[in-house]
Amino acid sequence: MQILRGLYSPDTKPVALTIGNFDGVHLGHQALLNELRATAQTRGLSAAVIIFEPHPREFFTPQQAPARLTSLREKLELFGSMDIGRVHVCRFNARFAQMSAVDFIHALHEKLSAKFVLIGDDFRFGSGRAGNFALMEKIGLQQGFSVQAVHSVLHDGVRISSTAVRAALADGDMRLAQCYLGRPYSISGRVEHGDGLGKRLGFPTANIQLKHNLPPLSGIFVVRVHGDDLPPMEGVASLGVRPTVRQDGKPVLEVHVFDFSCEIYNKHMRLDFLHKLRDEEKYPDVKTLTRQIALDAENAKQWFEQYGRIKNSVCDS
Repeated sequence: MQILRGLYSPDTKPVALTIGNFDGVHLGHQALLNELRATAQTRGLSAAVIIFEPHPREFFTPQQAPARLTSLREKLELFGSMDIGRVHVCRFNARFAQMSAVDFIHALHEKLSAKFVLIGDDFRFGSGRAGNFALMEKIGLQQGFSVQAVHSVLHDGVRISSTAVRAALADGDMRLAQCYLGRPYSISGRVEHGDGLGKRLGFPTANIQLKHNLPPLSGIFVVRVHGDDLPPMEGVASLGVRPTVRQDGKPVLEVHVFDFSCEIYNKHMRLDFLHKLRDEEKYPDVKTLTRQIALDAENAKQWFEQYGRIKNSVCDS
């Protein structure tokens, strides 16, 4: 997969493209990407995706921006798994925010050689969010490229969206989040050195780097762990501020992998969140915390005994 910065391409071959934030790359996004790829193949075009980094809401209202579902790396990995040939990562800054909707559309045609544009039916773009499907279609007719809208994907009557995924995760409903995503929700990152507390308590943990300080979920979870050159492994993870032992309020993701003792510092790991065991709590002392960690590990093992061998996708849609 080719990754380019901005609305620029050295390749002048006509493309079919789509545009959006694609946070989570949920089933609604996947339907759009599948349609893009199929149309590109039918018309003999290359398939390209335009995304924005950071998310526009993180630029305009950083204190009110929603929790990220996927980091840029995770998003690109998901695009790659769907055979998207090219991704344009546009830096969303003050200059980009001031680009008019008309100028943005002309850039798609003149700089990226767009011949087909597929967008969500509610997609807005350009300075002041003045651009919409009607404007894109109008200019497309003038410039010689076609525009098509893709409609919402529903699950049990609910529109699948990044907001719906966040709500499911915040409620601890891993199964519903999986139904919206088409896969278990996951977080990936490099294994960092922690404070060694887990090891001292008899439950060594790997600290997974968090790319953003506002995760979309918190608590204690049953997880499946994936790493480079390692088979899938079972474990229990804590994602939260560790109120019993820390006061800084910074979220930390730690995973205790069962029956595992290999050296994994600096390796890239992915945690699939399968089930929420409980919310994070503050305990009166470390001894009480240790007893609870042992109980969490046992409950996670029991969950795997009961559910771990079923297929990951268990939705009836």
